[in-house]
Amino acid sequence: MQTITWHDNQALKQKKLLQLEKKLHHYVGKAIADFNLISRNDNILVCVSGGKDSLSMLKILQKCRVKARGKFNLHAFTLDQMQPGWDDSGLRAWYDEQKIDYTIISRDTYSVVKEKIPEDKTYCGLCSRLRRGNIYRFAKENGFNKIALGHHRDDAVHSLLMAIFYNGEIRSMPPKLRSDDGENIVIRPLIYCQEADIAEYSQLLKMPIIPCNLCGSQTHIARVKIKQMLQQLSAENAKIPSNILHALQTVRPSHLLDKSLWDFNAFEPKG
Repeated sequence: MQTITWHDNQALKQKKLLQLEKKLHHYVGKAIADFNLISRNDNILVCVSGGKDSLSMLKILQKCRVKARGKFNLHAFTLDQMQPGWDDSGLRAWYDEQKIDYTIISRDTYSVVKEKIPEDKTYCGLCSRLRRGNIYRFAKENGFNKIALGHHRDDAVHSLLMAIFYNGEIRSMPPKLRSDDGENIVIRPLIYCQEADIAEYSQLLKMPIIPCNLCGSQTHIARVKIKQMLQQLSAENAKIPSNILHALQTVRPSHLLDKSLWDFNAFEPKG
């Protein structure tokens, strides 16, 4: 029987890390090209919650910037929402080690969410709005023309199914959008990336993850149920998540029931 040494194990991990990095870099580059996410001289605020997705996004965008020879700028932004047990010392050390320009500000949105939302209701909506308000304000006040969020393929798929099941709408997370007030452009460079790849990548790099004590503590919320359902379906057919993402890019208005898109009386497309 062959014995795997410590050095062999480290070599296997390094090989896997390089494979994942290449894959993620490819999909981020494809998203940037497909949706024109980044242009020359962009000043991008990269929102880092302390989770695996946003940290991985920042790392990959750094590599994209090197490949682009520094033709755009990155600045990491972390909002300390003053959750109990929050400790960003590891994150600060990682930022310094990676030579990343960053800002960490503290705003007590945690208490607001806990005060306003009953424990049996979902925290995510209010928490996201408060966090988004702080992000938009910081970006506007400091001259950032784009805001990068770490939502990935699975987030887009989950959002579509949640909108269909719980809101009766067909909508999801676009890779690029303008905020309601028209002041900010939001981009999602990880839109083609799978959560499983991101999770393994961040684990291999031993990223300084900061757990969320709000939505991370709610095991009953709709998004968790949707995720579990998709995991079961994907076990039977691994192509299901990618097929749903493809559906978001292949919309056939004439096969839907939306009267704002199709004039059923005249039987002609509107516009």
